[in-house]
Amino acid sequence: MGILRFGERDPELKEKLRKFRFRKETDNAAIVMKVDKDRQMVVLEEEFQNISPEELKMELPERQPRFVVYSYKYVHADGRVSYPLCFIFSSPVGCKPEQQMMYAGSKNRLVQTAELTKVFEIRTTDDLTEAWLKEKLSFFR
Repeated sequence: MGILRFGERDPELKEKLRKFRFRKETDNAAIVMKVDKDRQMVVLEEEFQNISPEELKMELPERQPRFVVYSYKYVHADGRVSYPLCFIFSSPVGCKPEQQMMYAGSKNRLVQTAELTKVFEIRTTDDLTEAWLKEKLSFFR
């Protein structure tokens, strides 16, 4: 099993991520991606608009890894509002080692292609809450 060549064979996803990065909307939104084992690449699974972290967690499989790019409306303690783009790697405990390796092998390339700096990992979908995300984002001032 070679390392997935993300972006080289799926220009549509690469373009979708580029547009998502520069979106003008001010609601929370997410792009959920999965590894297509047969095609050996990362593909779009689903897109969501106006979705909270708690709603997003309900959309993620409990036993299979997923990549999520999440645009989040973050209200800082001083009242400022920002819209960080977060990369969340959902890598649940109990998923097949083969799947873990495929996802882990393509994660860095995907993060680089999408040009993301806020990269987080969850080991159970229950971890994905607004409080968890705010805590993670508090390290980026």
